[in-house]
Amino acid sequence: MAIPKILKDFNLFGDGNNWQGQVTKLTLPELARRMVEYEGGGMDGPIEVDMGANLQEFTWTPGGLIVDGLFDTFGSPVHDAAQLRFTGAYESDETGDTVAVEIVVRGRHKTIGMGDASKGENTTGEVTTTLSYYKLTVDGEEIVEMDRPGYVFKVRGEDRLAQRRQALGI
Repeated sequence: MAIPKILKDFNLFGDGNNWQGQVTKLTLPELARRMVEYEGGGMDGPIEVDMGANLQEFTWTPGGLIVDGLFDTFGSPVHDAAQLRFTGAYESDETGDTVAVEIVVRGRHKTIGMGDASKGENTTGEVTTTLSYYKLTVDGEEIVEMDRPGYVFKVRGEDRLAQRRQALGI
């Protein structure tokens, strides 16, 4: 029998602020590559060529008003002014074991939606953060790290841009 590990709980930190109990929903950044079609002479058909990572976004929903750590970096001219850290506890219903997942991102808050305001109602907004840095760690193992301006792309310890950096002299 195989039952997947299920996210049982999570927390979000913003620029060192602990937002425990204040974030109701997250859309974690998608890992996607930008592919372009290529077909040269002597080929039976096209293939897709990897041209680097797609733009990543992290969307999250505060369950009310969050001020500390959110507005401080809004509109910053610095590409990685905002740092978010997601921590998640994924649990196996087969063994009871918990797997710790951490995603650290840096970027800019693109939109801060304040939501609908209604007396006596839970006010939820939506924040979208565009990313220039992403790191996924599962049970202490670094799985993926992408530092766009630093020209770093690592998957399970393999630095996939090391040879390019060497060729460029950077």
